[in-house]
Amino acid sequence: MALCLGQVFSKDKTFRPRKRFEPGTQRFELYKRAQASLKSGLDLRKVVQLPDGENINDWIAVHVVDFFNRINLIYGTVSEFCTEKSCPIMSGGPRYEYRWQDGDQYKKPTKLPALIYMNLLMNWIESLINNENIFPTRVGVPFPKNFQQVCKKILSRLFRVFVHVYIHHFDMICSMGAEAHINTCYKHYYYFISEFSLIDHSELEPLKEMTDKICN
Repeated sequence: MALCLGQVFSKDKTFRPRKRFEPGTQRFELYKRAQASLKSGLDLRKVVQLPDGENINDWIAVHVVDFFNRINLIYGTVSEFCTEKSCPIMSGGPRYEYRWQDGDQYKKPTKLPALIYMNLLMNWIESLINNENIFPTRVGVPFPKNFQQVCKKILSRLFRVFVHVYIHHFDMICSMGAEAHINTCYKHYYYFISEFSLIDHSELEPLKEMTDKICN
């Protein structure tokens, strides 16, 4: 019997603590607005469009943090089955392999088990979204000139989580009854990155069949 979504996506399965927006800030209000649109049943293609009068970098920042939280939660539901034995390489089937490089501990692209790769990825993203010089939260503090480039890198790497989960753990997702929820999250992500051209579509090739099925 499929579990209810409340059981599947419970807080104790979150891979990382959720990043929250500070109440009373413009970004918190944007976040609430985006969440209300999502829950209203509107076409996701319209939900991702920049609201009139809003700053595009604020809109992107809100969504990058939200996708980090959601994708983090999705991976948390399958992480106990994603072991160094079951997934010795961070991959998306036999054709796609992802190697980790951060310019710090891993200066060269390094082959790693998926679980370790995910840990490093979430730590790396968390450090960026908590960095006031990249994701400023104080009123009047401008975004850095390379902000969108940083977000493109984050979103590109988050896509790899979808690839791994869909290709290696989708049977488990289906057994939990969470397929529709994850498909909706992926559609939201896909429409957003497409709306603002945040990822080269050649990078989306590993999930082309799934994308054509649920997004077109």
